[in-house]
Parts: sequence; C-alpha cells; structure tokens
Amino acid sequence: MRGTAASPICCRSAAPPPSTPQRVSCPAAGAAAMSSRSHPRARHFSVSCFCRRRSEDLRDSLGWSPMEAVLRVLAGTAVSLSLISSSLSLPPVGMAVAAVQLPLDSPPAERCAWEEEQDPSSIERNPPPVITNEEIVKEAWEVVNESFLDSGNRGWSPEKWQQKRNDVLNSPIRTRSSAHDTVRKMLASLGDSYTRFLTPTEFSKMARYDLTGIGINLREIPDDTGVIRLKVLGIILDGPAYLAGVRQGDEILSVNGMDIRGKSSFEVSSLLQGPKETFVNLEVQHRDCRQVRSIKVKRQSVAQTPVFYRLEKMESGAAYIGYVQLKEFNALAKKDLVIAMKRLEDAGASSFVLDLRDNRGGLVQAGIEIAKLFLDKGQTVIYTVGRDPEVQRTIVAEKAPVFTSPLIILVNGQTASASEIVAAALHDNCKAVLVGDKTYGKGLIQSVFELHDGSGVAVTIGKYVTPNHMDINGNGIRPDFSRIPALSRVTQYMSQCRLSSKA
Repeated sequence: MRGTAASPICCRSAAPPPSTPQRVSCPAAGAAAMSSRSHPRARHFSVSCFCRRRSEDLRDSLGWSPMEAVLRVLAGTAVSLSLISSSLSLPPVGMAVAAVQLPLDSPPAERCAWEEEQDPSSIERNPPPVITNEEIVKEAWEVVNESFLDSGNRGWSPEKWQQKRNDVLNSPIRTRSSAHDTVRKMLASLGDSYTRFLTPTEFSKMARYDLTGIGINLREIPDDTGVIRLKVLGIILDGPAYLAGVRQGDEILSVNGMDIRGKSSFEVSSLLQGPKETFVNLEVQHRDCRQVRSIKVKRQSVAQTPVFYRLEKMESGAAYIGYVQLKEFNALAKKDLVIAMKRLEDAGASSFVLDLRDNRGGLVQAGIEIAKLFLDKGQTVIYTVGRDPEVQRTIVAEKAPVFTSPLIILVNGQTASASEIVAAALHDNCKAVLVGDKTYGKGLIQSVFELHDGSGVAVTIGKYVTPNHMDINGNGIRPDFSRIPALSRVTQYMSQCRLSSKA
C-alpha cells in the first residue's frame, strides 16, 4: 500500500506486499509524506490524513527516516493542512479535516542548476509491482488493525479482527471488483459510518484539494536552532508553482518579501492565498544547493471569505455589539475573522456575537488557531485521543489572547467538528457563553490511506475531548442559554465560571 498521514494524528501505512515487509509512519496535519520500498506516494487529509506510497522515496529527497515522516495537522506542526473539509462528509454533515494534497506523480530528478532538468522520456522506469486481489484486502485489513479507534465501543478487538481476516481470505478473490467488495463488507462490519472504502475515483477526487491556491503543500521542519522552516512536501504536477519552477523539497524563504522563518504552514498558506490570476512572489532555495531563486507564481484558485460582520446597537442604546458570522473554517477564516473583529472594535464594539450556526466545520487547524485568539497562554484548546501514542495530544494556546471582550457564541444542531472545537474551547475556559441548541456531536479524527491499486480506506483513528474532558462525538455540546441574554448576564456568568474553575 502507499502510505502517509496527518496531524496530531499520525497515520501509518497499511502493510506492504509480502515482498516488502515494512511499516511506515506517515506525516500529518497539513501535509503528507512518502516512503517504503515499493515507493510510496503519500497523501493526507487530516483530521483526516492521506496515506500513499510512491516511486520517489521522500527519504531520498528530504533525508527522512520512515519514522520521521510524521505530519502533525492538529498541533500545527504539519503542513498546509492541517487539515481539508468536504471530501469526507458527516453522514449528513461535512466533516472537518485537515487538508493536504500530494503530487500525482514525482517531479523529475533535479540538479543544483535550476535550468537543467532531465528529459522524463530518458528515465528508465521499473514496471510497477503486480498487486494481487488478496494483497489489496490485506492492506485494508492492516490499516484497521494498526490504527482503528472503536469510538462507539462496539466490541472491536484485535482477536476478532484477526478472525475476520481469516474468514475473508479463506476463499480465492478472483477479481479486483470482488476485492473491493470484500473490503467494503469488512469495513462495514466495524459499525463505524466514517470508516469506509474509497474507489480509485473517489480517492483521486479527495486528493485534489489545494490549500494554498498555487498547488503546493508545506511541511514545518525546525532547524538546528529550533526555528521553523517550511519545505515543499507535495506539489501538483503542472500546477502554478510547479510550472513556475518550484520543486518538491525546496525551502520557501519569503512570500512577497516577507521573511517567513518561524511562521507556521497554516499562516504561510494564508499569505499565499489571493485573488485568482494575481501573482505571489516567492524566494525559494533548492533542496540540493544554497542557491536562492526568486519565483513569480500565478494564483489559480482562492478560498472565498467565510466571514460576514456588522455593527449593531444594543437595545439600551448605550453600547455597540459586533456580530460576526463564520460560515466555514477555510484558509482565510482566521485572517478574515481578525480583520472583522478589529474593524468592529474600531467602530465601537465592546462585546461580540460569533455565529457558528450551520457551520459544519472545515479545516480543523483553522478552528484551533481561531480558538487561540481568545485563550490565555497555556490554556487547553482540545485533547486528541487514539490507540496510537502519536494521536495522544494536548493542544494549548502559546500566546496571550488577541481579543478579551465578552463573547457570545451562537450554535445549533448543524454546528459540527471544527465549530465544536472552538465552542468547547472558549466555553470550558470561561471565555464565552453558548446560546442556541445542542451541537451536532462530530468529534472523530479520520485518516485516509491509499491502497496500491489507487483505491483507499478512510479510517477513524482518534477523537476529540474538550478541555473539561467531555467526549464531543455523539454527545454534542449543550448551550448555556436558549436565547441571547442581557450583556450583564453574560459577564456575570463568565465571572462565575472563572471562580468555579479556580475552586
């Protein structure tokens, strides 16, 4: 199987064919990586992460060992993420995932001289290994065996899963279609609606998610001094960045003249975004040499702003309140939310309403970063829980809050995933009151692994737990009020919350 993974979460590749008995840890959160002897091509969507094998080992291009290829979407240690949103959907509601897309093919081998590239037609290529139908089933089985979290406590156990393997492989699987049907039935037996089989077409569609708008995914790599540097982990062949000369493994030094050392992949992805057909200027250092090159890249796509805001006068007429509606969590969510709230503050807003009703999620990393805008340094945003120790994470705010005014968050039954992370983080840390109806209850983490034939499996590998240690999934979050209370009641409620938390 081809493998790679994502975020606080770490995907592991499914077991390779018998001839290549090895296991690969995949990168997470915002990017993806590749590895394994059968040459992985890695893709990842995390809170969903993509795992994929390829013919250009990242160990060769970036110097990683298999265990170093770990992407961290949720913690922000991964790449352009952190996280995708719509491809894996909630049964009726869209799931929040960290997004990442890897190359459809590996770029040609390159020399230090930028203008020299080997003619692809001159490269000798080894024929791909023949993967049997049984091996496809075994790959899918291995993914579940290593990473699946039985979030619904339906009685899954390694022993029962081993018996399932024996049962499905007891008879010959004569066609690829039969192999896919076998995988479907095997996954359906888990009773988890989010763990499912993806046809090659479905997997390919999920992989075409571009967070930056120029066709690259970024990975955060600390240097010897601990400063974060960003390297191109994945690139879309024939995408804007590729056509302009950017290659996998290159380090991005600046965006439009701004030094990006120390910035997260999520922050830089926002800088790369812009109106379609406009240009962004990059300074890039090739992976194999010290030469720095200036590259002008034409943007081909851009996320639409998810923020709508207005200033409203309180009924008493003595104060103004800023109303901000956040429709989804995309690459522009944090930046545009900050702009909106600062403009409202300048216009006289002394308190805010953040409307997350019908917001089904999006990029989990965007939700995490937005929650941090309101939290004190050291306060917990969310916990992640899973079988793999790499999934066990506590995500906290690293800086002082940007906004401290009284905050009301509007929620309803369609408030899900990343929206629930924000609502729970601010509620449990006494930074906001919740008003409306109980939220949806989508708190699972999925990873998506590609199998050797281009199909894939989406597997639940973890779940989110609120700062007050409540399991979001299946439970949702209950609001404090059904209707918007008076501002005096809001401040009183938050004061009581802070006193209770100190007791």
